Amino acid sequence: MNVNGTARMLFTAEEYAARLAAVRLRMAEQGLSALLVTDPANIYYLTGYNAWSFYTPQLVFVPAEGDMILFSRQMDASGAFRTSWLPPECIVGYPESYVHRPHIHPFDWVAFALRERHLIAPAAKGCVGLEMDSHFFAPKAYRALVNAIPEWTLVDSFELVNWVRSIKSPAEIQLMHKAAVITNNAMAAAEQAIRPGARKCDIAAAITEAQIRGTEEFGGDYTAIVPLLPTGESADTPHLTWSEDRLKDDEPVVVELAGAYQRYHVPLNRTFSLGEPSAELSRLADATGEGLNAMLDVIRADVPVREVAAVWNRTIFEYGYEKDSRLGYSIGVGFPPDWGERTISIRSEEESVLAENMTFHLICGMWMDNYGYGLSESIRVTATGVETFTTYKRGLLPINS
Repeated sequence: MNVNGTARMLFTAEEYAARLAAVRLRMAEQGLSALLVTDPANIYYLTGYNAWSFYTPQLVFVPAEGDMILFSRQMDASGAFRTSWLPPECIVGYPESYVHRPHIHPFDWVAFALRERHLIAPAAKGCVGLEMDSHFFAPKAYRALVNAIPEWTLVDSFELVNWVRSIKSPAEIQLMHKAAVITNNAMAAAEQAIRPGARKCDIAAAITEAQIRGTEEFGGDYTAIVPLLPTGESADTPHLTWSEDRLKDDEPVVVELAGAYQRYHVPLNRTFSLGEPSAELSRLADATGEGLNAMLDVIRADVPVREVAAVWNRTIFEYGYEKDSRLGYSIGVGFPPDWGERTISIRSEEESVLAENMTFHLICGMWMDNYGYGLSESIRVTATGVETFTTYKRGLLPINS
């Protein structure tokens, strides 16, 4: 703890100030006189606050001018100074009596606290932005704000803070490089654990240990998504986790995981083959690998995102394949249940243009009938090309039992 009673900053005061200034610029452009931030990743990005407290309502009040205020459950607010750089007077806890009650909501209390601080009227001069697509902003929370603050015109902020996050600072890129080391180690742990007869839960356990253990120099965080392990015929379905079933000696194993450091995530997807792969799976792997390489060849700053999707589509079409789902998404800070930033997606309809230090998970999952193949890279866009964060070998990776 430093002299003003707040946590040591992960980033410099200047970087946090620049983040807030960028948020306020977007607020002004969208006609917002205040913003209520409820996404834990965005709260972390602005304030440094990092705890498993997002299962109860919490928010950061961001006025057009003046201090941000973090509101959370009292027992969490009491220790929030240990991770957040906000001064103690800007961290406010609501009473325990408001937690999980059927007829009252914590935001009832938060609204009155804002009113006591004379912050309602200034924010009523324009619209007040809400993160309407935040995983932890419930309909009941919205209703509480509408009823308690009738002076406000509440509108969707349309992932305002998420868009500010889309271009990373050099300091953020360095954290992602550390996360990438953990990613490589976790995938190596998966490869070592994958054997005929191995229980899927044991593979997940090996991955999780590597994710948390990190390296001798730095430890890892919990990840926003658990290890994903579609196997055999079920590899035609993404986002399956694990069971106690044992691996058969002739099935592929698709592994998707991430390394996380200081909440920054670097995901990775690879496919391992137990025994001789089928001809159709081998052909799919070749097409997918070529498609990924084609995307990596075209990515650089100032390239429209839709051009990245177009080169993939042309490449796999030559093999007779099509892919309806998106090909990647912006990554960085992640909290459960997702490590994506919910902004730019790599797809034909995307109107965004790539910029230097944007970071993406290029996910080339191909899900066919009763089989599938996964391959991905996490990348940084540079002025002249692309940097891949991880160094793990690609292709359909054989397991030598």
